[in-house]
Amino acid sequence: MAAEQGGDLVNVVVVLAAGVVAVPLFRRLGLGSVLGYLAAGLAVGPFGLRFFDDPQAVLHVAELGVVMFLFVIGLEMQPSRLWGMRGDIFGSGLTQVVVCGGLLTGLGWLCGFPLPMSFVAAMGFVLSSTAIVMQIMEERGEAGTLAGQRIVSILLLEDLAIVPLLAVVALLAPVPSGGSDASQWVTVAIALAAIAGLVAISRWLLTPVFAMLANAHAREVMTAAALLVVLGAALAMQAAGLSMAMGAFAAGVMLSESPFRRQLEADIEPFRGILLGLFFMGVGMSLDIALVGRDWPVIVAGVLVMMAVKASGIFVVARLTCAGTREALHRAALMGQGGEFAFVLYAAAAAAGLFEPRINAVLTAIVVLSMALTPLAALALQLLPPPPANMDGVEGTDGIREVRDHLLMVGFGRFGQVAAQALLARGIDITIIDSDPEMIQAAAGFGFKVYYGDGRRLDVLHASGAERARAVLVCTDRPEVTTAVVTMLKAEFPLVPVMARAFDRPHAVALIKAEVDFQIRETLESALLFSMATLRHLGVEEEAVAELEDDVRRRDRARLELEGLGERAAAMALIHGNRMVPTPLTKPRQPGRALSPETVAVIAAAARSDGRKEGHPV
Repeated sequence: MAAEQGGDLVNVVVVLAAGVVAVPLFRRLGLGSVLGYLAAGLAVGPFGLRFFDDPQAVLHVAELGVVMFLFVIGLEMQPSRLWGMRGDIFGSGLTQVVVCGGLLTGLGWLCGFPLPMSFVAAMGFVLSSTAIVMQIMEERGEAGTLAGQRIVSILLLEDLAIVPLLAVVALLAPVPSGGSDASQWVTVAIALAAIAGLVAISRWLLTPVFAMLANAHAREVMTAAALLVVLGAALAMQAAGLSMAMGAFAAGVMLSESPFRRQLEADIEPFRGILLGLFFMGVGMSLDIALVGRDWPVIVAGVLVMMAVKASGIFVVARLTCAGTREALHRAALMGQGGEFAFVLYAAAAAAGLFEPRINAVLTAIVVLSMALTPLAALALQLLPPPPANMDGVEGTDGIREVRDHLLMVGFGRFGQVAAQALLARGIDITIIDSDPEMIQAAAGFGFKVYYGDGRRLDVLHASGAERARAVLVCTDRPEVTTAVVTMLKAEFPLVPVMARAFDRPHAVALIKAEVDFQIRETLESALLFSMATLRHLGVEEEAVAELEDDVRRRDRARLELEGLGERAAAMALIHGNRMVPTPLTKPRQPGRALSPETVAVIAAAARSDGRKEGHPV
């Protein structure tokens, strides 16, 4: 008995170790966590290192992850949200699913496969990978754009579509020997009754029950109740002959307007993440490498043809729904793959007898390879030339009138906008340039006159009057751009003072080496004010707060001096009170010159008080 338990523990450790190693590696490569789990399962499965001989045993437990995943999706499907997004969800999303599903079904039928098999295979591939698409958009900052929101709406519809598709698989399943059409209708009636009962319980019973448990102030009981709701709904649907995932989804939708929705989601999330990862690992274990090796021409052809057909359908639907050509290409590149729900649908089809094991393995391999190719397709899309910017209402630097005794500001984002307010209130003339037409148009709505221009170009700086400026303020938000602008200014206009916004300490060091006249790290002052306000809130005396602030500033000055930049850097970092005061600069310290006794004392105090290696420089 002990030996058997020890073997089970070894299997658990192997699964956890494989996931811990593979997932961060694949995320670092930009391939996503789903592919990491699949690769980990393949490595430890019966076709890899053979720690597991029966992947179906893992999948049987891991299916609970899919159940909880659909419950969480159901919690996000509030009727009010669905109604607000109805245009994109039930317009673009439904049209895309129908068109792509029809094209792929026709492709399978023309290749000689039965119509039910072609339909299920096609609809599984139609459901894009939400995990991969969302990760790519979030990494590129596209999730909040208008085009990104349209993609999210379509993904929402595709996530929603898995529920009726699972029901269709159950209906398409071959009738067992001795069965009849009447028995199937009885099964359908039982299923509908189960759904109606689940809706009634979720809508009128669960919220009062959760309110009673909340009043008991027993957090562990709330977690147990959340698991009971998910697993109970899944069990009820399974007993009625339907999918466990459908029951969990229906329960989630009914609880989406409940005041306990966020608590339920938080309680389920840890179990969902672990079990869903285990499900993907189980899918990876079930990949028959020998079978894939024998059928590799079919698999490669299937990947290329199915991705091309689906991407073509997505492009046509996007253009028909008034999306631009570039947005349509972007949507086709991101959503041209099969997704994680294909594994769920194919596993259900195999269990129902619609797929043979060989067909299931081939289709699963096609989906996995299509997911692996998606980051490459998205990367290839970036090689296209950028679309022309909308320059309506945007004036170039050639429209700047010749002025003297003015300030030139390069970059007018959130940093520059705040910096300009006091200067404009003082009546100082500021010439502002920026390279983002959308930002320029938005600034014009608030009364700011901003000219279009790239501060890294010498002709733009000349046209902006840099040589006649009292000072140039470089407020761009990208460190490499800021450094390039400062370098250009100091090389071409050495007598013009240059003040720059630094991102962190290494960037500040780079600016100092470029001989900038003044730099300030963008989070330094706000972080200091934040910490000092916290100390005051905790009741620390004002004199002690001032001493602590001065100590932090002195230690920061000492660290800059340790970078080998000498007294010049230290003088630039010196700040009195809450005001940044540039001090007369001396020549950089020569190598080998001893630090001042005061600096040595500050460094020693910093070392004693820090007590550990400094983290990421700010």
